Amino acid sequence: MTTKDPQAAGLAGLAGLIADETRAACLLALLDGRAWTAGELARHAGVAASTVSEHLGKLVAGGLLFEERQGRHRYVRLADARVAQLVEDLTAQVTPAAARRPRTLRESSAGSAMARGRTCYDHLAGRLGITVTDALTERGLLRQDMGFALTDAGLAWFGSAGIALERAGRRPLARACLDWTERRPHLAGVAGAALCRHALEAGWCVRIGSERAVKLTARGEHALSALLGIPAAALC
Repeated sequence: MTTKDPQAAGLAGLAGLIADETRAACLLALLDGRAWTAGELARHAGVAASTVSEHLGKLVAGGLLFEERQGRHRYVRLADARVAQLVEDLTAQVTPAAARRPRTLRESSAGSAMARGRTCYDHLAGRLGITVTDALTERGLLRQDMGFALTDAGLAWFGSAGIALERAGRRPLARACLDWTERRPHLAGVAGAALCRHALEAGWCVRIGSERAVKLTARGEHALSALLGIPAAALC
């Protein structure tokens, strides 16, 4: 008699949760790190509210989403950074050749904006994220030779830039996250989240549209030039 592997059952269940286009669309939308209502996700996925509600129930029950209620409103968000990492890592495995071509000019523009700069759950991604990661590495603030790690100079840099590193919990201080548009790793972890949060709060970049895209502001160009020596041309 063969004993079933409980890990196999768990893996199959997780794969089944993600292996639905509507649920996948919801997970990708929630990579912006914010809480969404069922109605917002329904419009994003192009399905009825009753349909998305059923899908969200499965994702919540499966531990991929966390549900919050405020009065009559129901909000959902990704359960934690590990779920975000899983979704982003799986997305990165989709090769550019297999990606669907944009059907309209609007889709093409949105895709271009996402490639230039976006949030990946709670850190910066796209060309913006890669450019910042490269600058940190070139200035000796971040090491990539044996995984991602901030150097002593890097820790001092975050402090001098006024970017607080909240190091509570088991989340790594610095982690590599494979960028699905650039095919290279960008900075994630506590440091990546702190940098992204500071960039948004300080007005270095602003969110644009209903997707995860962010746009660098003139203030951001000046700050990144002064702090990391990044020329404005590299941020376009």
